[in-house]
Amino acid sequence: MSEKTVHATVDDVAALAGVSTATVSRCLNAPDRVVPATREKVMEAIRALNYSPNFGARALASRRTGIIGAVIPTLENAVFAHGIDAFERSLSPGKFALLVASCGYDPEREKQQIEALVARGADGLLLVGFDRDPAIYEWLAIRKVPYVLAWACGDSHPYAGFDNVAGMAAMVRMVLDLGHRNVAMISGLTQGNDRARGRLEGARDLLAGEGLAFRGVAEVPYGLESGARAFAELMADRSITAVICGNDVLAAGALRAAHRMGLRVPRDVTITGFDDIDIASITFPELTTVRVPHTRMGEQAAALLQQLIEGKRGESVLLSTEIVARGTHAPPAARRRFAKA
Repeated sequence: MSEKTVHATVDDVAALAGVSTATVSRCLNAPDRVVPATREKVMEAIRALNYSPNFGARALASRRTGIIGAVIPTLENAVFAHGIDAFERSLSPGKFALLVASCGYDPEREKQQIEALVARGADGLLLVGFDRDPAIYEWLAIRKVPYVLAWACGDSHPYAGFDNVAGMAAMVRMVLDLGHRNVAMISGLTQGNDRARGRLEGARDLLAGEGLAFRGVAEVPYGLESGARAFAELMADRSITAVICGNDVLAAGALRAAHRMGLRVPRDVTITGFDDIDIASITFPELTTVRVPHTRMGEQAAALLQQLIEGKRGESVLLSTEIVARGTHAPPAARRRFAKA
């Protein structure tokens, strides 16, 4: 490989392709604005010369690095993986690179990761939920770092998300319509987690509106075994006929415990989840759950954040959830016996 090929410049690419350097720049930064034939000539020249854009010089000139930061609670939950994958695929190719950090639901660790990403020149941030120290938002505003919040919705910050309260309320409404009145819930830990708190509040408020209350509530870390243990403890109350779970992992753990206890789902107890991740369709029975629009949310979050980075106003996006009725819900057994009689 020649010395010129190793150190090719944008002028070399333009000369080989027979276009201007401005056209080369557009091909790299806004390919949709270049006709396909011209774009292909430029890309062939880039490949032939092994050209790599000088992102350091570009950053100095534009005061942008092309780095997008994302801080998520965990890499273990597939709902975050799906959302982040859609988010990254929707960023302008060749213009932005994504750095992802996981904070383990630790607010102090999240704060440190936000500061580290900004220190490395992140042009914008994707964050999960609204629940964090207001000083962090003030710190980002002072530094003029745009951000978008996902997996939740609200009035105070730009977001691309959904209503956790309404999503869970819809599930509880369906369970009550089946005839259940003795309902329990396995929730994620609500401290510092507005998504878990919203789901618990949505369920509790819907029950209260019907003059009912939970027979029991367990707040536990997200996990199969924690869901299983919580289910076993709750079902010591033999009157419970339905267990609402704050996410699909907890629900899968509850299903495992039900099988161990010799309970037939949904004949003996209804179990529901939230998120509709892959595990929901491979449990036995397949899990009735609330579908979260994680792919569309990631796409919309990317579009909104890029608008904010470009200095445009941008509008928050509220997406809808929906109930996916599979095999873990049914009327309570006593009601079915009465109906047969």
